Amino acid sequence: MDTEGITEDHGADHRAGDLAQYAAMKLSEIGERTILQLLVNPLTGTFIDRVGYELPLFIGLIIMFFSTCIFAFADNYVALFAARSLQGLGSAFADTSGIAMIADKYTEEAERSRALGIALAFISFGSLVAPPFGGILYEFCGKRMPFIVLACICFTDGMLCLTVLKPFSRGERENMPVGTPIYKLMIDPYIAVVAGALTTCNIPLAFLEPTIANWMEETMHSSQWEIGLAWLPAFFPHVLGVYITVKLAAKYPHLQWFYGALGMVIIGASSCTVPACKTFGQLMGPLCGICFGIALVDTALLPTLAFLVDVRHVSVYGSVYAIADISYCVAYALGPVVAGQIVHDLGFVQLNLGMGLANVLYAPALLLLKNVCQIKPSNSERGMLLEEGPTGLYDTIKTQERERKRKGLSYVVDENGIDTYSEEESSGGELEYA
Repeated sequence: MDTEGITEDHGADHRAGDLAQYAAMKLSEIGERTILQLLVNPLTGTFIDRVGYELPLFIGLIIMFFSTCIFAFADNYVALFAARSLQGLGSAFADTSGIAMIADKYTEEAERSRALGIALAFISFGSLVAPPFGGILYEFCGKRMPFIVLACICFTDGMLCLTVLKPFSRGERENMPVGTPIYKLMIDPYIAVVAGALTTCNIPLAFLEPTIANWMEETMHSSQWEIGLAWLPAFFPHVLGVYITVKLAAKYPHLQWFYGALGMVIIGASSCTVPACKTFGQLMGPLCGICFGIALVDTALLPTLAFLVDVRHVSVYGSVYAIADISYCVAYALGPVVAGQIVHDLGFVQLNLGMGLANVLYAPALLLLKNVCQIKPSNSERGMLLEEGPTGLYDTIKTQERERKRKGLSYVVDENGIDTYSEEESSGGELEYA
């Protein structure tokens, strides 16, 4: 009887069980946050379209401040569950409104790509630097210190939002344009293609996070510090990918679809090579490739969502970026559950090959965006709508202020954010608005 083969099979089953158990632990840690964020996003998108971008951003920052404070002092599962749930709610408000505000303020495609690229670089910084940051502070300063630092950052950002953006100012809120309902955006085929690409390209990252630690420990006997720093080097190629895509988009804006497709191919190839790595140094290559490809896809397709809204719908961006956030949440909600089960049933190699194949096969779908990306904004549907009247929030406010100036009314916002009007002498002609 081949007892050695039985022992090896038992060891393999035990390791697979460990991976599945670790994935289940990750689900308990992040599942409720992602699932709540996934459920709330359709509502936050509609709310942002109704009230503007500043107030939801402030609400999100304050909610995250309280959730981080709860993390610092929580000592039982109920408190941790409440903290993670609040964090998901706050993220749904802050993430969507922040990205939508950038898209609304920067209407030129080159400027919009650059601004969104900077935002994505900082998102990457937060995601990839957080593990070593938290680990170092936890080691030398205790459990509470990482959360206290983050709570202070949230509070400071909220105060800056309160003083600079004035989220409680009445402004032009009652005259805001009516955005396209989120369900209509979801059935737009071009937006659906972009949303699918955002989900697919983030699947390798979402599925590897809960499974790669045990795999590294079993196959290459990695130390805890190597496991903790596994994703940190990937920050630099991610920033490089953002920089390259922004530069290319400025010169060749009609090729945004191609940059996204190229990124998905890079993600697919990198994902397939992960199981072949035998050392920590070798593993850095595929992980950096995955993050570089994600940077290409995100930096190319997030501005494309705003462009699609401009040329096919009303230029209000809360709902469309809620769809983008939903796309990310789908990947990260499935990751802890599906990845662990696949590793248990099929193996880590098959998981990576499947993720790589999914990205490579989805890349040609972005060809559907080829024609729409060549539409010039001046000839777009948005341009025709603007001939009838402004549709974007920024355009609406500026046009109404210009009309007040022409009628001899000055628009004044005092230190409390309350808008007032005062009559001025009118020269008879239209005053130029600076």
